[in-house]
Parts: sequence; C-alpha cells; structure tokens
Amino acid sequence: MIGAALDLGQARRGVDMGPSAIRYAGLEARLAELGRVCVDHGNVAAAVAEAVPEENERARYLPEVKATCERIAAVVVNAVAADHLPLVLGGDHSVALGTLGGLARAHGEPGGVLWLDAHADLNTPDTTPSGNVHGMVLAAVLGLGGNAFESEAWPLPALDPTRVALVGVRALDEGERQALRRIGARIFTMSHIDRIGMERAVREALEHIAGPGFVHVSLDMDVVDPDVAPGVGTPLRGGLSYREAHLALELVSESGQAGSLEIVEVNPILDRENATGSLAVELVASALGARIL
Repeated sequence: MIGAALDLGQARRGVDMGPSAIRYAGLEARLAELGRVCVDHGNVAAAVAEAVPEENERARYLPEVKATCERIAAVVVNAVAADHLPLVLGGDHSVALGTLGGLARAHGEPGGVLWLDAHADLNTPDTTPSGNVHGMVLAAVLGLGGNAFESEAWPLPALDPTRVALVGVRALDEGERQALRRIGARIFTMSHIDRIGMERAVREALEHIAGPGFVHVSLDMDVVDPDVAPGVGTPLRGGLSYREAHLALELVSESGQAGSLEIVEVNPILDRENATGSLAVELVASALGARIL
C-alpha cells in the first residue's frame, strides 16, 4: 500500500487527504478479511501548492508532480521486486505517471491498463484547456505528452497504446478525441455501457488489454455517479451505479489479470461522512476477491 498524497495535478484542494480517508475507512482490516497481508509504505513526500511557484500555466506544477511520481515509481519498483501487488492510494490522477512508470521500469517493457474514469486524461500541454496535469497523465505515459514528462525514473512509453481500455468516460475534450483516433485504445463511454451492459464492456476491455509485461487497473472515483461518490474534485452526473462499479471490479478479480491497482481522486473535503473513502475500500476489496457468496 503506497500513499500518494498529491493534489498539485488539479485545481481543487483536499485530494491530498485521500490516502488518509481511504485508510481511515478500514482498508487494511478489509484486506485482512480477504487473507491479504498488507505492508503499508506510508505516504511518499509531496509538495504543497502554497510552497511552490506555478511556473507554467500549460502544465501547472509539473516539476513538483514529477518529483513525487519519481518517488512513487521507486516504491512500485521495489514492491514488484518483492513479489507484492502494488496498491497506490491517491491523490489526484497525476500519480499514475509514477505508478505506470514504475511498473514499466520493473517489468522492462510497456504494459496494458484498464482506465476507469469519467475523463480520458489524454490532453497534452498543447491541447489542455486547464493546464492541470491530472488531465494529461494517460497521454504522458503513452509518450504523447512530449519530453517534459520524461525522467530517468521511468521509460516512455510506459504503456502499449494498443492495450489501453477506457471505461465509464462521459466527458472528452477535442484534443482527446483526436488522440483517441490516433491510438489503438478501446473506449466504452457511458452511452456504450447503457447499450451493451457493464459486464460485456469490462470483459471486452480486459480482453483488449491482455498481454505481456503488466496489466494495471487505474480507478478514478469520479467514474462513479456523484450521488454515490460525492467526494471527488470533478463530479459528473450519469456515472456508474454502485452495483456497476462493483461488477467492474469483480470482473477484474475474476480475470486474474491485474497485477497492480490504484485508486485516486478521493477528496474528503467534498465528501459526505467519508462515503467516497468507504466506497473506495469496498471497490478495492471487490478487485481483490471479495464476493457476496
């Protein structure tokens, strides 16, 4: 368990407390119920917005984001070497640069990812409407974001572009639409899920991302409808229901493919009685084998 208390990748404060909210909701005890032995590495060091200058409005706080992600990558590499399953607790979604970068370094080759998110996170410094790095992180690990995202801590691309599947998307910027046309990713928007059902969408997504190296699951809590998960920085109506979210993670567990997991964008300041943190714990449990029967 790796805490990534980073909130520099987006504009709303509070998501840096996400790892604490998830821990407080009983994650370690729930994992113990599943027979999992949990090694908690604590939180990697991260800067705070008040203490650093914002030098580039096209990629806000990128040097500080990279510095934290380099620390995340190092812990991920050590976890893989110890034959542990890395479980990263965010923080905003920019932490995925460290998670995926570390996985690619540990495995020596790019892998695949199941990206459960309301957003595609495929903007670049050239296309971003906000300058927020959490909206560029998938493009960055695919090597589409330019050399500003390069580091000795990870190889780029960290992902095989033909082994990327996005599920639950319901907001795309024009630059992201263009990027999706250029790469071989599968995308299941909420409209697609309404038509074909959650089970088919996730099974097809998992089939698409299978392959050598690693398979990672990146879960942004804003993929869930804000009626169920209110404590996120960028809530969008029309997301996954409580049961659809659990089904998605249950199918991940049944597939046996995922060797790593991250759960991001829990913001307790915006939450109601830690409902989103508690749901995060439940969804991690489903991904790691919890069942009703």
